[in-house]
Amino acid sequence: MNDLKHIIKNFDTISLEKMDKVRLMDRIDTKFIFSSELLPGILEKSSANYKILEEKSVSIFIYNNLYFDTPEFNMYTVHHNRHLNRYKVRFREYADSGAIFLEVKFKNNKRRTIKTRIKRPEFEDTLIGESADFINQLVPYKAKNLIPRISNIFNRLTLVHKTVKERITIDTGLRLIGNDKEIELPFLAITEVKHHRSSSQSDFIDLLLDHRIFPQGLSKYLLGVVLTYPGIKYNRYKPKLLTLKQMSHGKFYHQLIS
Repeated sequence: MNDLKHIIKNFDTISLEKMDKVRLMDRIDTKFIFSSELLPGILEKSSANYKILEEKSVSIFIYNNLYFDTPEFNMYTVHHNRHLNRYKVRFREYADSGAIFLEVKFKNNKRRTIKTRIKRPEFEDTLIGESADFINQLVPYKAKNLIPRISNIFNRLTLVHKTVKERITIDTGLRLIGNDKEIELPFLAITEVKHHRSSSQSDFIDLLLDHRIFPQGLSKYLLGVVLTYPGIKYNRYKPKLLTLKQMSHGKFYHQLIS
């Protein structure tokens, strides 16, 4: 973390207000996972083309999420089976500011991600009132049938391209909490390149490819379910679990990894 804070000082900064111009609530996401050991070197090489989000002298922000699903894990199953037109429902707290939102993420059959949200005063274990109305308008599952499944906490820094409408999020220090279990993945960096349309023109993607880091999706929600709910179907997630084991130099082990 100290290495990152030192490198971040080399970036030009952008405020949250100005970054709203590239919020990209309707977007194409390209995801990557890689060892957090590589992150300082990657950031050093990206400061020429990107600004970093900074608010009140803070650039590394803490995010706290609570995900909902049906008792049968319908949303998890749709995602695990790689179907499109799929949903995620979560509360998200921006811990540094205290702002809390109830969010719906929808990935359509054109592979676009559309995020809709409303501000809420606090996390809720049961979706009622305004929260239920919001969910029932957007999601094909009744709010009354959704229950909390997974929490996760992570650190995020956000980069914004200086000339192109592109935003990068980099998440580290991931903790997954569910079913009375807690899993920490300190070796993992998760990056999303967010833009309006699929394009090969991305300075950050070019930088990752130079490090032989190739596009590979990873859902923090799916990973949390797999690692904390024994017996859940996870056969299509086995390759990702093995990737994480290799990335951690064998230190990452879980009963689901053989």
